[in-house]
Amino acid sequence: MSESLQRARVALLEARRESELASLVRRHGGEPVCVPALREVECDCAESAARAIDATAKAGAVVALATGVGLERWLAVAGTLGRREELREALAKATVVCRGPKPVAVLKREGLTAQVRAPAPHTTREFLSALEGVDVRDRDTVFVHDGGGGRTVPEALAARGAHVVEVQPYAWALPEDLAALRELVGDMISGRIDAIAFTTQIQAKHLFEVAESLGSRAALVDALRGRVTVAAVGPTTAGVLEGLGAPPHVVPSQSSMGAMVMALVKARGGATT
Repeated sequence: MSESLQRARVALLEARRESELASLVRRHGGEPVCVPALREVECDCAESAARAIDATAKAGAVVALATGVGLERWLAVAGTLGRREELREALAKATVVCRGPKPVAVLKREGLTAQVRAPAPHTTREFLSALEGVDVRDRDTVFVHDGGGGRTVPEALAARGAHVVEVQPYAWALPEDLAALRELVGDMISGRIDAIAFTTQIQAKHLFEVAESLGSRAALVDALRGRVTVAAVGPTTAGVLEGLGAPPHVVPSQSSMGAMVMALVKARGGATT
């Protein structure tokens, strides 16, 4: 007996039809429907980037990196300020904590290393756990945001007595062309989508923002609470969906795309002979 999505149409809020998640859905017998819900937009962060460089250069500084893209952008902005080498030297002396493998890879390209790495599946929960092992009280602590600009990590650091300096080098915005997202909202309401998988909280927020603009928020909530099987990759995304009125049917015990797809298969009763 094998497990299959039985040709279910699964909405994925990303652009790439050959992404890891789309491939997993296809491998388990589903039809991925890929609709981008966000795009990266560079922020004008020269002022905060400069403050973060100053803080990183102080003795005993801690740098918490939530994202590789953010680190790349911070380095680029430092370059425009004529301070890229200064930042590299400061990072070499600071205690650097990375949430996932992407900032580690960027550091490696710069000839730098991370002293602390959050374990898989690299969610905010693991990131906070890794940071708990680092003494931040009365220390300058730089937090480099991902595009979501979430408050959980900087607020947790401040609560532990850290002098937090934040920099958000980029943000996640809605796509410039919303036609595909609008069509997806209609497809879910009309029953042409069987399931939807959320990998970030911002995807959920953007989907509901578009539905609101169409006057279709209530109808979308009805669809997501009923015939559309909703999967969230982890507890943070699940919490946002609950707050939006559409608690997920599927939240895997391990926050990973593979575990989410397998849980989605089981939720849809996908055992086939």
